[in-house]
Amino acid sequence: MSAELPEYFFRVRENGAFVFRVDVENRQRRIEMDQIAVVNIRNGEIKPHGERELSERDLEEITSWMAQRAEILAFRDIDDILRAVDHLNLTAHWVQSRASDEQLEKVTDTLLLAMHDLRSVLVRKKADRLLKRG
Repeated sequence: MSAELPEYFFRVRENGAFVFRVDVENRQRRIEMDQIAVVNIRNGEIKPHGERELSERDLEEITSWMAQRAEILAFRDIDDILRAVDHLNLTAHWVQSRASDEQLEKVTDTLLLAMHDLRSVLVRKKADRLLKRG
């Protein structure tokens, strides 16, 4: 463990985090984490924990973390989609080169429906963007 711990710890949850202040300056030299807030990334809400009042420093650290977290999540969204494209390509290769009739029977309808749905949404969104430009 590094000698210097961060002043704040963010326990990530699905739509935000629990925010803790980290304290090692106590008599026992133990790491203590005091929850100070709950953060919701989706709506930008910062709720102090209990009757606590957040300092300007607390708010600065929390809003900075929220901005960094939003960037990470946006990057991951695009990365996940690009991985899905890779999986589609790998699936096409599998279908063409190795899939048995029984395997194809299990996946064909589901894949066709999912691809049809995705294509419909992509075409509609592309048309909307072209109309906005035009």
